[in-house]
Order: sequence, then C-alpha cells, then structure tokens
Amino acid sequence: MPIPTEPIIFLKAATCLSGPNDNIVKPPHSTKLDCELELGVVIGSKAQYVDEVKALEYVAGYCIMNDVSERSFQFQSSQWDKGKGCDSFGPLGPWLVTKEEVPDPQGLDMWLEVNGKRRQTGNTEVMIFSIAQIVACCSRYMTLLPGDVICTGTPPGVGMGMKPEPVWLKMDDVVHLWIDGLGEQQQTVVAWPGRNF
Repeated sequence: MPIPTEPIIFLKAATCLSGPNDNIVKPPHSTKLDCELELGVVIGSKAQYVDEVKALEYVAGYCIMNDVSERSFQFQSSQWDKGKGCDSFGPLGPWLVTKEEVPDPQGLDMWLEVNGKRRQTGNTEVMIFSIAQIVACCSRYMTLLPGDVICTGTPPGVGMGMKPEPVWLKMDDVVHLWIDGLGEQQQTVVAWPGRNF
C-alpha cells in the first residue's frame, strides 16, 4: 500500500466509545476482528481552517485510543466507517493528559500486546503526518469542537498485516496497550450477548 499524500480521514461513531478496560464486544457477524494502538488527540477549542503552525493551540491534550476494527466490514465496498464504528470499538483513556504535561507529543514510545505477546512497538516521532498536520487537515473538511478526538495512525504490527497470514482477534484474547506518560489499557474480547443474525 503506497504512503498517502495526506491523512486518510474516516469517522468513528460516538456510540463505539468505551472505557480503557471495558471488553471488546465481537459482533456476531464479525470474521476479521483487529486492533490498532493509536495516540488520541483531544481538541480543546473550536477549529476551522486552521494553519498547521497554529494547530497545536487547538489541542487540549492526549490519550490512548484502541482503534478496534472489523476488517471484513471495513473493506466491503470501502466502508471504513462501518468497520470502525461498532459498539466497544473505541476504548479511550485512561486519562486525558493535558498538552502542558506532554512537552513532546512527537516523541512518545508505545506498544500493544495480545495475550502477552508484543504485536506493535513504535514511537510517535515516526508518524507519517505530524499531529499539527493532522489537526490542520481535518479542520479543512469539518469543524472540530472541544472534546472531539482524532486518532493519529498506528505503528506496524496490526493483525491484518501479519505474515504469512493475517492474525485476527478471537474470543477471550486479551489486548494490552501502553503509551509513555499516558497510561495503559487492557481489554478482553467477548461475544455479543444479544441474538445472532
């Protein structure tokens, strides 16, 4: 997949948000469940058509985000929102760490493990687009409001990209995420408790 020339933008439903240690609920028709460790950028003031040089002025702080994804939904006719917005697909937190407490958001170590095995290791210094670039880009297409959260991309190692075959999350898998200075999360994959389709 070629490196994009500008950030890829998609929306996650507000109803997907969950706590940092809440379960990941696997939809009954899910076949390719995946997770992505991401730095979350929390907007602090209304932002429209923001210049990159001033973009960080609109940021309140940072948090951990697990961009849980169902790849079979995501790539059905390029339905990214559908693959990202299911209930429990947005574990957030445990804290909002204000920008004053994160002097260099482009220098944070991060990792994700599944069942105690390291899947992702990275640092925000190697992000394709800087936080300022991402905030400025998003503000050109939508008004950003206080409390909005922007996920900024993920290090290598997601299940979809594993070789020789993708490795999907399965029932009872435990996902553990950490970003330097922002705390950690842990979720267990469970079945949806409602009726099957």
